[in-house]
Amino acid sequence: MDEGSVPVAEDPGRRRRVHGMLKIYYGLNEEGKAPEQPESLDPCDINGPHFDPELYLNKLRRECSLTELMDQETCMVRQIRSLDSDMQTLVYENYNKFISATDTIRKMKNDFKKMEDEMDCLSANMAAITEFSARISGTLQDQHAQITKLSGVHTLLRKLQFLFELPARLNKCLELQAYAQAVNTHRRARCVLQQYSHLPSFKGIQDDCHAIMDKLAQELRQKFRDGGSSAKDLSECVELLLQLDEPAEELCDKFLSHARSRLESDLQGLEAEIRPYPSTATKDASAHGLSSATAPGSPTDGSPKNSSLPSPASNTDILEFIDRGCNEFVSSLCLVITSYQELFINHAQKGELASKNIPQMANGKLHAFVDDLAARYFMLVERRIQEEKGVGDNSLLVRALDRFHRRLQAVAKLLPGSAVPNKGTEIVIRAATERVKQYLSALQSFYMDSLTDVRQALATPRLSVAGTSVAGPASGRDAPTSLPELLSSLSASILNQIKSVLASVHLFTAKDITFSNKPYFKGEFCSQGVRESLVVSFIKFVCQSSRQFCETAGDKGGSTPPALLLLLSRLCLEYETSTISYILTLTDEQFLVQHHSPVTPVTTLCAEAREAAQKLLNHYVKVQGLIISQMLRKSVETRDWVNTIEPRNVRAVMKRVVEDTTSIDVQVGLLYEEGVRKAHSSDSSKRTFSVYSSSRQQARYAASYTPSAPMDTNLLSNIHKLFSERIDIFSSVEFNKVSVMTGIIKISLKTFLECVRLRTFGRYGLQQIQVDCHYLQMYLWRFVSDENLVHFLLDEIVGSAAHRCLDPAPMEQSVIEVICERG
Repeated sequence: MDEGSVPVAEDPGRRRRVHGMLKIYYGLNEEGKAPEQPESLDPCDINGPHFDPELYLNKLRRECSLTELMDQETCMVRQIRSLDSDMQTLVYENYNKFISATDTIRKMKNDFKKMEDEMDCLSANMAAITEFSARISGTLQDQHAQITKLSGVHTLLRKLQFLFELPARLNKCLELQAYAQAVNTHRRARCVLQQYSHLPSFKGIQDDCHAIMDKLAQELRQKFRDGGSSAKDLSECVELLLQLDEPAEELCDKFLSHARSRLESDLQGLEAEIRPYPSTATKDASAHGLSSATAPGSPTDGSPKNSSLPSPASNTDILEFIDRGCNEFVSSLCLVITSYQELFINHAQKGELASKNIPQMANGKLHAFVDDLAARYFMLVERRIQEEKGVGDNSLLVRALDRFHRRLQAVAKLLPGSAVPNKGTEIVIRAATERVKQYLSALQSFYMDSLTDVRQALATPRLSVAGTSVAGPASGRDAPTSLPELLSSLSASILNQIKSVLASVHLFTAKDITFSNKPYFKGEFCSQGVRESLVVSFIKFVCQSSRQFCETAGDKGGSTPPALLLLLSRLCLEYETSTISYILTLTDEQFLVQHHSPVTPVTTLCAEAREAAQKLLNHYVKVQGLIISQMLRKSVETRDWVNTIEPRNVRAVMKRVVEDTTSIDVQVGLLYEEGVRKAHSSDSSKRTFSVYSSSRQQARYAASYTPSAPMDTNLLSNIHKLFSERIDIFSSVEFNKVSVMTGIIKISLKTFLECVRLRTFGRYGLQQIQVDCHYLQMYLWRFVSDENLVHFLLDEIVGSAAHRCLDPAPMEQSVIEVICERG
C-alpha cells in the first residue's frame, strides 16, 4: 500500500470526521439528507450547481496576486488529496459489505428461480383438481336429490323412533333415579308432542309421558321434603322441580317451613332456661350490689366492697346461655341461609327460569324469615340479660356479649342488607348502658349506706386521740376527735368504690372485645355512658343528696346531726378543689374519652360541688346558731326579770353557751383552717366594762327617769345606730373556722337581743343581764373575726334591757368582775 493510502483500522474520531467531510462535500445534513437551502446562482461558487470554471479562474487571476494564486492552488490540491484519501478509506472499510451484498443477491436469484418452478407445479395440480371435481359433480348430479330425500326420511324415522320409545326411556330413568336425564329427555320431546297432540298415536305417547313425569315430580317433592340429602342433591332437586313448572314460591315456602320447625325447637330449648324471678327475689338487687361491710369510720375502710349477687332462677350462667344460643340457633340459622341461597338465589337459572326473576323473590322471603326468628331470639337474649342484676363481676356478661356480637357478624356476611346485626348491636349497647345504670344505683346505695354509718359513728361515744373520752350526743354539739378520720375514711371509700366500678366497666372496652372497637359503641359508651351517665351522674347525686340535708330543718336542726352537715360541707369542698378533677381525668384516661358529643365540663361540676358545700356550711351555722339561740330564748322567757333576786353568780345557761361555743369551735377546727381575724385590742376581755359602766351609759340610764327621757334616749340610740356598721346576721360564711364561729355567735346574740326586747326588767334583772353579757364578752370575743361585733351586740342587749327596766340601777364594774371571775 502506498504512502497516500489510509489504513482500515483507525480511531472512530477519524472515521466520523471523514464522514463529516463527505457530507459537507455532497451537501448533506446529519440525517443524510440534503438541507433545504436555496440554490446558489453564483457561477463562481465552487459548491454551487451553476459553477463555471472559466469564470472562476478569470476572477482569481483578476483579483489575486501571484502568491495568493499559488496559495489557493496549494489549498485546493490538499483538499483534493484529502477527499481522495477519504474515499479510498471508505472503499476499504465497506469492501466486505460489498462482497456480502453480492453473494446475497446471487443466492436470491437462485432461490427465486426454484420458487418459480414450484409455483408452476402448483398451478398445474390445481388445474387437475378442478377438472376432476367438475367431472364428479357431473356424474353425481342425478343422484343428489334422491340422497337428500332419503336423508330427511332417515332423520324423521329416528325422531319417530325416539318418540315411540320415550315412555320406556322415562320409565327406565325413573327406575335408575336418573331424574335429570328424564327431565332433559322429556323437555326435548315436549314441543313435538304438543304440536302433534291432535293425532291419536301422539296423544297416547303424550299422556303416558305426563303420567310418568307426574310420578317423577312426586318423588322429587318427597325427596325435597325430607331434606336429608346433600346440598348438591337438594340443589339438583330444586332445579328439576322448577323445570317441571313447580311454583318457585311454593318451593321456597316449603323449604323455610321445614327449617322453621328445627329452629323453633332451638328457641324453645333456650326459653326453657329462662324462668321468672321468684316472689322473694323481686327486690332491686342493684340496691345492695355494693354493700358496706364495715363502718366508714374505721381507718381500714378504703377497699372496694363488691358483693356479687347470684343470677336468679337460672340453671346456667349468661355465658353458657349465649354459647348454647350461638352454637344451636345461630349456627343452624347460618346453615339454613347458606343452603337456601345455594338453592334459590346463587344458583344460575337457565332458559325460561331466568326470566322469572326467582332470586329476587326468594331473597325477600329469606329476609322476612330471618328477621322473624331473629326477633324472637333477641327477645330471649334480652330477657336473659335482664336477669344479670349482680354488679360484682362483669367478665361473664362481657364475654357473653362479645360472643353474641361476633357470631351475628356471620349472619351479616351471609345475608348482606339484613337488619339482624344492627339489632344485635343495639342489644349489646342496651346491655352495657343498663349495666352502667346498675353500677350508678349501686354507687348511690353505697354512698347512702356510708352516710348512715357516719351518722351512727357520730351518735356513738368515741375516744379521742389523747385518750380522753369525748361524748357525742345525737345533737352533735360535741364533735368527736375522729371527725377528720371519718371524713378521710368516707372520701377514700367512695373514691375506691368509684375506681372499682370503673375497673369493672372497663371490661366493656377491652382490646380483645370485638364490639368495643366499633365506633358506634366505643365513642358513645365512653363519653355518654361511663363519663356522663355514671361518673358525672354520681357526682351530681352526691351534691344533690348533700343539699337535701338542708331542706328539713326544724327548731333544732331536724334529725340531721350538725357534725354531719359540717363533714359533708368539707367533703363537697374537697370534691370541688381536687376530687372531681381527679375522677374525671382518671375516667378520660382510662376510657380514652373523645369529647365529640357535648359533655359536662369540670368547671360546672366544681361549681355545683362548691354551691353544695356553701349551702351545707350555711345550714350548719344556722342549725348550731338555732341550738344556742333556743337555750338563750328559754332562759329569757322562763325567768321573772322584774322580781328576781340580786345577782350573785353567772347563770348556768351562759356557762353552757360558752361551753357549747367552745365545743363547736373545736369541731369546726378539725375540718377547716383558722381563717383571718382583725387585730385584737389589748383589753378585749375588759372592754365591756368600760362601755357598760361609763358615765355616758350611766347618764343615759339615769335620764330615763325624767319625763322627756324616753324620747331623748331613743333618739340618741337611733343616731348611734346610724353611724354603726350594719350587721348581716344570716349572711353566707366563708370556708374557715373564724367565719363559721362568727356566723353562729351573730345568730345567738341576735336572738338574745330580740328576746330581751320583749321582756320587762327590774333593777336586779338589769344587773343580771350585765353580769351575763360581761361573762359572754370574756369568752366570745376570741371566736369571732372582729371583736367589735361582739361588743356592739352585747352593748345592744344591755342597752335594750336598760330601756325595758323599771328601776335602772347598774351594778358597779368591780362587782361584776368579781362575780364573773368567781363564776
